[in-house]
Amino acid sequence: MPLYETVLIARNDVTQQQVETIADALTAQMDTDRGIEPGAEGTVVKKREYWGLRGLAYRIKKNRKGHYMLLGLDALPPAMAEMERQLSLNEDILRYMTIRVDAIDPEAPSAILSRKSDDRERGFRGPKPAGRFESGRKRGFDDREEFRARDDGGTRDEFGGREGGFNAGVEE
Repeated sequence: MPLYETVLIARNDVTQQQVETIADALTAQMDTDRGIEPGAEGTVVKKREYWGLRGLAYRIKKNRKGHYMLLGLDALPPAMAEMERQLSLNEDILRYMTIRVDAIDPEAPSAILSRKSDDRERGFRGPKPAGRFESGRKRGFDDREEFRARDDGGTRDEFGGREGGFNAGVEE
């Protein structure tokens, strides 16, 4: 049978257990359609990962965060169409995407989870180098670079006063 990966995003006001329940209901329906008892050996689900509550790239139905879940499935195309129909009817699901894949490795973590573990392993990188403005004194409004550049340039007479400068040939 073909292999599929489905990523679904649930609303942030539901709990992780409710997201797991939604995934259980979807896979139980697919198992019963194939004549397999839910929870038995040889079920449709080959891989299942909860990615956590993550921020969305843009607001979806007034939500800024969502619970992400990955399902690796071994199912027939009509069963996948029914699962997508059930996902579209569920009000707790913001988005879903299903793609067909060649193989599913149930033991290897997905790219999202492996990247998340890499971030945690970074640890201490050494002392922070002294930066340009890290001298310890607090800078005020007039200490900004653009104000200092104006003050360092000279007097007003040099740059446009009445005697000369930029406006030397202009009559008033």
